This record gives sequence, C-alpha cells and structure tokens, in this order.
Amino acid sequence: MTNFTTLDDLAAACTTLPPGDATAEAAVRQRQAHLTKPPGSLGELENLVAWLARWQRREWPTLERVEVLVFAGNHGITAQGVSPYPSEVTAQMVANFSHGGAAINQLARNAGATLTVIPLDLDHPTQDFSVAPAMTEAEFLAAVATGFAAVSPEADLIALGEMGIGNTTAAAALASALFGGTGERWAGRGTGIDDAGLARKQRVIDAALARHAAALAEPLRAAMTLGGRELAAILGAALAARLHGVPVLLDGFVSTAAAAALAVLATGGLDHARVAHCSAEAGHRALVAALGQTPLIDLGMRLGEASGAAVAIPIVRGALACHTGMATFAEAGVRNKA
Repeated sequence: MTNFTTLDDLAAACTTLPPGDATAEAAVRQRQAHLTKPPGSLGELENLVAWLARWQRREWPTLERVEVLVFAGNHGITAQGVSPYPSEVTAQMVANFSHGGAAINQLARNAGATLTVIPLDLDHPTQDFSVAPAMTEAEFLAAVATGFAAVSPEADLIALGEMGIGNTTAAAALASALFGGTGERWAGRGTGIDDAGLARKQRVIDAALARHAAALAEPLRAAMTLGGRELAAILGAALAARLHGVPVLLDGFVSTAAAAALAVLATGGLDHARVAHCSAEAGHRALVAALGQTPLIDLGMRLGEASGAAVAIPIVRGALACHTGMATFAEAGVRNKA
C-alpha cells in the first residue's frame, strides 16, 4: 500500500488522482442506445452503469464482489454531552455486528455483499476537540492507513459506513471547516438529543471552530483536528478505491463528510463515489449539494452503519442487470425509431 508518513505525503496522493476511463463509459452509452427501450428511459439506472464502467475502467462492468466496510471509532467530544448514549455503546454495537444482530447485517446479506467491520482503537477515544486536536498527525495517518488497507483491489464496488457515538458532532464540525457555516447549519440530533442537547452541540462545534481556526484552512489538517479515527479510515478507503479502480457508495452524513476532503483537495476527487442516500440527519442534504451530487435514494434513514448504502446496492445491481441482459433492437427483432 501507499506509505503516508506525513500529511504532505497524504495530500500529494489526494491531489494526484487517476482519472476514470472515458472510453469504457462511452462504450456503455453506445450499447444503451441500441437496447430495446426509448433513449434515456431507464433514467439514473443508465447513468449508474456508465459510472461503474468509468471507474472500474472496463467496458463491461461487473458486481461479482461487492463489499461493505464499516469503521468504528470513539470520540472524546462525548464528554461535552453531545450524545444521549455513552461511548461504550460503540464497542457494544461492534459486538452486535459480529453476532449478526444489526440492521447492516441483514441489509448486506440482502444486497449480496460481504460485510467487514473494523474497530479502531476503541479503548482510546480521540481527544475532546473542543479543547485539543482530536488526533495527532501519527494517529490520523494510522487511521487513514487502516482504511486504505481495508479496500481490496479486486472489489467491484464498496459501500462505506461507520459506527461511533459522537461522530455526527465530528462530521458537522468537519463540514463546517470544509464548506463554511456554523454549528447551527450543520449539526443535527444524531442519535436523538433534545433541544437543549442540540443547542449545546452547536455551541461546542462553534467553540472548536474558533479554537482551531488556524488549522482549518487545510482539509487534511481539519480532518485530523475535528474528525475521528473512523472518519479518517473512510477517507483512506475512498482514496484507495480511487487508486484501485473501485467505485464507492457513501452512506450518510458522517461517511460523506469523512470523504469530502478528497473533493476539496482535487477537482473531481470524489467522482468515483456516489452518495447512496440522503440522510435525515440535518446537514446532509446541504453537504450533498456542496459536493454537486444527487443521492440515489431518500428514505428518511439516519442509522449509519452503511445501512443506506447497502439499501442502494440492489439498485446498482438492477441497473447492471438491465444493461447486460436486455436485448438490442436487432437481437430482439424490434423496430427502432426512424
């Protein structure tokens, strides 16, 4: 794998990204023009197949190996009362994943995807970023490297998700740093805080933005200062996927914020990733808009765990099935338009 020993090394990798294969995408669109349907009548399904081809870098994309990666981390910011749940719930939910008892277990199985859950040093939460940077440079780079290494070059598609009590606060703070605005713009209720808790969460974010203002102009330093280990791992996984030619489905608000640094660092840096669903968490819709994307589905979900991304996988499978299985007008003996 790529060895990131400094933030500068990582920044260099994030700003020298390989392009997709325009020839492969064009081949898909050419075939679609001859399939037994009016042009464009499958809407976004047609674009999904073209996207797969471009970023798998082959004219006939496949979905034989689909993987769901869920990264888990703990956050010192929970000391500020930003979540109604204690930090130990993160490890308890990781155990639930391992026993097959969570929503993502069912959804990944339904989608025909392999689920891998990767806890990141749960016994050592990040620092409370309202008083100190969340991670040292070494800690941040180690988490990025974990995410990078989790991506198999042989995968055809990966879905990225997370688990971590307090991580919607980290995601909101990071979105503020990357795209501007205050805690009020980006912070939501997460796992269900009340009005007083939401106001406290917003104040904590604003205080952190002010405290660390000098560090936030650089996207990676902002991610190190305000993020979490699981967010850093998602960034590393999204980077690895780009380098390996693996398209990505991003889950909700936290996953999108975690990967967003790629889009800020390089034009088209997240073109190989699609936002799978629009989370009900406040701020996600604005974040998706800032990235110039349209979510594939909008079902009012806000669970995390890559659950929304897993729900979207069968849609991508359906898109590819139509592309590869439909007959052309010539094959079916159906007259095309004049």
